[in-house]
Amino acid sequence: MQSTDLLRRAAAITLAGICAVHAMASSAQAPASANYPSRPLRLIVPFAPGGGNDILARILATQLGAAFGQQVIVDNRPGAAGITATEIVAKAAPDGYTLLLGFMGPLAISPAFTRLPYDPVRDFVSLDFLATSYHILVVNPALPARSVKELIELAKSQPGKLNYASSGLGANLHLMTELFKTVAGIDIVHIPYKGAGPAANAVLAGEAQMLFGSIASTLPYVRANRLAALAVTTPTRSPLAPEVPTLMESGVPDVDVPSWYTLLAPARTQRDAADKLRTELKRIASAADFREQLARQAIEVRMLAPDEYAGFLKAEIEKWGKVVRGKGLKAE
Repeated sequence: MQSTDLLRRAAAITLAGICAVHAMASSAQAPASANYPSRPLRLIVPFAPGGGNDILARILATQLGAAFGQQVIVDNRPGAAGITATEIVAKAAPDGYTLLLGFMGPLAISPAFTRLPYDPVRDFVSLDFLATSYHILVVNPALPARSVKELIELAKSQPGKLNYASSGLGANLHLMTELFKTVAGIDIVHIPYKGAGPAANAVLAGEAQMLFGSIASTLPYVRANRLAALAVTTPTRSPLAPEVPTLMESGVPDVDVPSWYTLLAPARTQRDAADKLRTELKRIASAADFREQLARQAIEVRMLAPDEYAGFLKAEIEKWGKVVRGKGLKAE
């Protein structure tokens, strides 16, 4: 009888211990998402400060920080045409505290150039946010060309002598200028930099002669006569620079390549955290003041439908792969 009582007592203690451990585990997990975010978030940007992507990231960081009552730190990680930053987030903890300002270059164009250390489709969770922007073709004022026609004539008279800056090998600005070269029938040399900001600085300093830059971040230098604007890539003239013709007007079709940006988290990010981010982004994206702020940067924004991003990205990868192979473009 005594041994039976002892066994019953031992079983009761064991069961109580199991229940306590289960309760502790449950209580340890629940607050993690219920209180999200309980500390600062980090928004990784694939390029150096100063470009259009950096401007967008800082606007978003301010808005998200205000919404959550937590600081959102913009962390610029230039290198390898955005691949470095994208890999960091792909391998980050899936806790919702490390986000990526995803960019078309390392997500949709780079797969056509190189083997990537991440899978653009499987290694990320979409937060359903998409922004697009167009570009402006500018030259250093020392270059004797004030129109696309004059630039093409100059380049044809000096094959392989002129050069252009881009935000990196395989980046969208590299691809865009290579398309421009093909359509215009000219030979100009590529000089890659670690982001749009450094590329613009190179043209300002005379290290490079031309580039396709963000309309909003490049226009101040045009207004100050430090750069000369030749054309915009928008389908119609930009309201930010109505005096600048489009490439189509200038006789160069099929180079109206918009950049796109999206917000991503690592794959397997906690659903509650991802849903909270989507909810706040949807609210932010629908606010008139936010849209006006982005419009001043020549950026348009929309929220994607659930599960829309995966199909969008696969289509982009296929599209740019065909362009790269069809044009015979290579990352030097």
